[in-house]
Amino acid sequence: MAIDATALAGTTSGDAPVPAVPAVPAARPTLDQAVLAELYRLHGGYLLRAMLRVTSGDRGKAEDIVQETLLRAWQNPAAVQRGPEHSRPWLFTVARRIAIDHYRMQAARAQEVADETPEDHAGAHDPYDEVLVAQDMAVAMAELQPHHRDVLVQLHMKGRSMVEVAQVLGVPVGTVKSRSFYAVRALRPILEARGMAWAG
Repeated sequence: MAIDATALAGTTSGDAPVPAVPAVPAARPTLDQAVLAELYRLHGGYLLRAMLRVTSGDRGKAEDIVQETLLRAWQNPAAVQRGPEHSRPWLFTVARRIAIDHYRMQAARAQEVADETPEDHAGAHDPYDEVLVAQDMAVAMAELQPHHRDVLVQLHMKGRSMVEVAQVLGVPVGTVKSRSFYAVRALRPILEARGMAWAG
C-alpha cells in the first residue's frame, strides 16, 4: 500500500512527531524520445555501415552495436546536449568502444574454450584496434570534398609520390600539392572532433 508522505508529515504520536517519509530520489534523466529518433535518423545509417565493416558484414552484430550505442545516448542526455546534428563524433566513439568490448569478450570466450591461460598471450598485438582506427579514418575522410579525399588516398593510403598522383589524377603536380595541403587542413578538425590525430 502506498504511503502518503505529506499526510504523515507533522502527525504526532503522543508528544513525539512522526518523521516524514523520505522523498524517493528522482529518476535519472533520459533523452527525449523525439531527440533519440532524430539521432537515429541523422546518424543511424552511418553507424550501421561503419559497424558492418567492423564486424565483417555481420548485420546482427552490427545492429546490436548500433542499438546499444543509441541506448547509451538515451541514458546520457548531457552527452548530446549540443543537439543531434553535432553528436556523430560522440556516437562513433561510443560505438567503437562497444565494438572493442564485443570483440574482446568473444576472444575471451574463445580462450576459455581453448583452455589457454592469460600468460599465453601476454602482450599480444590486438589488430582489432587498428581496424577500428582505420574505420574511423575512412568515416572522417568521407566528410571531405572528393578531390581532397582522392589526393589523400593516393598519397597516404596507396603510398604514391606527388608525381605519380598527378599522373593518376591527370592534374599538375602543383595542384596535387595544393589539394594535399588544403585536404589535411580540412581533415584535422574532423579528426579532432573524433578524438583522433592526423599522422600523415
